[in-house]
Amino acid sequence: MTRPPDDEVPLDTLMRLRAICGRLPDAYEERAWTGTRWRVRARTFAHVYVTDPARPAATHAHAAAPTTTLTFRARGEEFEALTHAGPPFFRMGWGANVVGMHLDEAATDWTEVAELLVESYRALAPKKLAALLDDDEQGWTATPLS
Repeated sequence: MTRPPDDEVPLDTLMRLRAICGRLPDAYEERAWTGTRWRVRARTFAHVYVTDPARPAATHAHAAAPTTTLTFRARGEEFEALTHAGPPFFRMGWGANVVGMHLDEAATDWTEVAELLVESYRALAPKKLAALLDDDEQGWTATPLS
């Protein structure tokens, strides 16, 4: 099986992630080597792509069939809890604080995804940008569009 093209990430999934990540201060979207990623000051806080289980690099994803995978950062107890929770979460095979999550359009809790991505952003953003999230009048942690 060959590497899936970026456009295999379901458009609905991309739109939901854009609604979450695109409103964070100085966050920007770009195409990655596969899929799409969101960054703040050249640090990736979210990356979505289709995992191809036929590729050796995908063995960490525990997927038997192509699946949409989201990676993000988590810290401390949250990292430990997520990586030991079981599906849809798993520990990535790289990075000290990188969590993978299989996205299922019917079962994904998008409110939870929004909370996790805001925390991932906080983990990587400069302190001044992360402090802007403390002012929730801007709706940084609001429920994403459904």
